[in-house]
Amino acid sequence: MINNLAKKKAQKSFYALGTQINLTTFGTKNTQAITAAMDLIRHFEDILTVNRSKSEVMSINQAAGKDFVQVSPATYNLVKKAVQCSRENFGFNAAIGPLVKLWKIGFAGANRPDDKAIQEKLKLIDPKQIQLDDNNLAIFLRCSGMELDLGGIAKGYIADRIRDLWNSFGINSGIIDLGGNLLFVGDSVHNDSQWIIGIQDPTNNRGHAIGSVKLPACSAVTTGIYERYLEIDGKKYHHVIDPRTGFPLRTNLASVTVFTKDSIIGEIEAKRLFFAGDKKLTHRNDLYGAVFVYQDGSYETSGVKLIGENT
Repeated sequence: MINNLAKKKAQKSFYALGTQINLTTFGTKNTQAITAAMDLIRHFEDILTVNRSKSEVMSINQAAGKDFVQVSPATYNLVKKAVQCSRENFGFNAAIGPLVKLWKIGFAGANRPDDKAIQEKLKLIDPKQIQLDDNNLAIFLRCSGMELDLGGIAKGYIADRIRDLWNSFGINSGIIDLGGNLLFVGDSVHNDSQWIIGIQDPTNNRGHAIGSVKLPACSAVTTGIYERYLEIDGKKYHHVIDPRTGFPLRTNLASVTVFTKDSIIGEIEAKRLFFAGDKKLTHRNDLYGAVFVYQDGSYETSGVKLIGENT
């Protein structure tokens, strides 16, 4: 059953962060909170993008091997979190930029680089060569040619900031969808207040689910290899690059979807589990569960139950 929240809804869709953004609030038709969120997204894109010549992150990259670059608190804190995670060596690497730009998977000019070029770029992705200055909010990439790429963590951070913003507007129910990176705010429009979250079928078009999970307010983040890939002579190279080898990660998984309290944690844990290749979910209060979908079509769950298969 649907409750009264659904009777009033505001929604906007637009393109930003390199993907389709969908913002929805329930309980009001006023679009002020959504408009403010759109402005916030554009602000974060302006300072964090590596797909333009100018941004705070690009300023850091352009000064690699030369000097520290002072940045805004938001950029500094996100980079610091990304560097801390990178140094855990579980697969996520904020210094992966040189390899991403070498392969270009998902972008114009995508190619299979030669082994020598890959080995050269591997020398430039050591997160220990990123120096942080907490006192001055400044960042230094010690080696010329190093490049930060926060694409694997930025959407989660931005989604959490939109939730904070909506809370300040008094929004009690809403969905933040940053290109499939989902954050469900407050109670759903269903009488049990639970959100119904579909798990994408990797073998089908977007919107076709293998089943759904029902949870209270949470983030749902997926790491998968089924949408962005390069195919050469019948061989597929997906976009999840293994920083240990310089090549797309070898895995039996097609996707991992993680349900967490905060979206940035979902970004981190989805990658941790995807690289680990198993369903060992750490028992923490901010981790609710995960769904692992394999390339052969099978799946496993941890902490959650999949309902309504093949919907």
